[in-house]
Amino acid sequence: MACKLTYHGIKCCMATFFVMLCAVHVCAQQASLPQNSTLEPRSANYFFLEAVRQQDQGNFAAAFDLLQLAKVLNPQAAEVYSMLTGYYADLKDEAAMRFCLEKAAALSPDNDTYQERLAQFLITQKEYDKAIAAYERLYSAHRNRDDVLKLLFRLYATKNDFEKMLEVLDRMEVLEGSNEQITLTKMQIYEQQGAKSKVLRELKDLAAKHPNDLNLRVMLGNWLLQNEQPEAAFKEYKAVLREEPDNEMAQMSMLDYYRTKEQKEKAEDLLLKLLRSKKTESSTKLTLLRQVIQENPADSINIMRYFDETLKLPQENADMVMLKADYMLLQKMDSVSINALYERALEIEPDHVRARYNLLQNTWNQQDYDKVIAYCRPAQQYNPTEMLFYYFQGLAHFQKGEKDEALETFQKGVSQINSESNPEIVSDFYVIMGDILHEKGRDAEAFAAYDSCLQWKPDNIGCLNNYAYYLSEMGKDLNKAEQMSYKTIKDQPDNSTYLDTYAWILFRQKRYEEAKIYIDQAIKNDTTLSNVVIEHAGDIYAMAGDMEKALEFWQRAVREGNDSAVLQRKIKLKKYIEE
Repeated sequence: MACKLTYHGIKCCMATFFVMLCAVHVCAQQASLPQNSTLEPRSANYFFLEAVRQQDQGNFAAAFDLLQLAKVLNPQAAEVYSMLTGYYADLKDEAAMRFCLEKAAALSPDNDTYQERLAQFLITQKEYDKAIAAYERLYSAHRNRDDVLKLLFRLYATKNDFEKMLEVLDRMEVLEGSNEQITLTKMQIYEQQGAKSKVLRELKDLAAKHPNDLNLRVMLGNWLLQNEQPEAAFKEYKAVLREEPDNEMAQMSMLDYYRTKEQKEKAEDLLLKLLRSKKTESSTKLTLLRQVIQENPADSINIMRYFDETLKLPQENADMVMLKADYMLLQKMDSVSINALYERALEIEPDHVRARYNLLQNTWNQQDYDKVIAYCRPAQQYNPTEMLFYYFQGLAHFQKGEKDEALETFQKGVSQINSESNPEIVSDFYVIMGDILHEKGRDAEAFAAYDSCLQWKPDNIGCLNNYAYYLSEMGKDLNKAEQMSYKTIKDQPDNSTYLDTYAWILFRQKRYEEAKIYIDQAIKNDTTLSNVVIEHAGDIYAMAGDMEKALEFWQRAVREGNDSAVLQRKIKLKKYIEE
């Protein structure tokens, strides 16, 4: 009958079995049973298998207790120690975990899994010598394990043991055969050792073994050039170019040779040849021009000539056009010409976001709103999730007074909002929508838009001000309006518009003396007061009991162009009249 076990102990269905188990445990502790007793291993194996079963069922505490019993009954069971390591790892008992790993590996030296687990643990402890010894033992047993060799190479590298690293590479060559990667790695080690003759030997051997790979000869030439053997390098480059005149790598290296030898005319001719050639990769041309710009950014005449020569050919992408635009921008060149480059970039890649965005920004600065709209419309087809294009178009319509078109554009943009959208842009979408909707008399929709704005950006000051002011005008949710408006004056205490809004909300709450304080600050901070603010000041002073001051403000509002009939009645009747 199988026993049922828990973390706190072992409950058996039969009391006699529990007694027997205790007796076995005591006997094992007192070593009264001989090592070769058939009772111990058989019992240990039973408890081990039961531990496996309990673990599979998720009864980890019971499994742990069973493993402890199995270990007592048979201290030579490597599988028990191996299984216990996982439990000690969970318990963060590093000492016990290490003991079990070492015990399992020692008891079963032919078990690869145990050896590797121990080695991996030793690496985490940065005990590289012991880890090396473990992996060397593993390699001795399995000489076809290239993964073990790679680990050994990295371990020897941590100790900067170059000789051992080279020895491991030799073993890799025996296993895999000679290849370029192994040779290059050997060369790096020889370089670190300062053994230049060995580096050169390896390079020559590699090139000789692969005569059809001309890039290896170029690599040899590059090493010679870097090691002050330019003439030998030149011979290698020439040999490659005789076989393959358009070899890009050889031409680039030859260009470095001419520059090293200060042969400027030859370098110039080769540079132009590379830039003009259809066979030169676009990425190579970009690298060449970036190098030229970096070396002499002020040489705009030659740099612009190089760009022009390159751009005579059809372009597979817009990268070269954008690099030229970036350079011209850096040199503060003509913005019209730069915009023309952005337009060319869009002809090549209509979905190029940066080109279109830069073009829009420059056009916006020129206040050419029709062009802005024209640039944005196709962008919404090529880049439908890019919020900025709806934003620019909506603002352009708004600036033109095309409120319906602006609202429609913003609503299209809102449909593209997702969790990755920029909160700044999204909040601005909603606040402008709210302003338009309010202007159209659709206040419920306007306030919903403002609420959405503040969900994305709770400190959108423009939204807080407008929302609060429109609520106060309706005499609705004045406490909410006051809280929102107060945030604006805390953020910008000298802003007369926000001060006027806050004063007006206090007025609507019948807090007239407080309202006077803030309307005075609004007037003090505004050099170009609107007649609305001046009228507000008159209303506040009237309700605060200072009619003489109120009349001064009302009459001043008339002089500033406020010709409302209600204001005329206030002056005539010398009293505040609610509109």
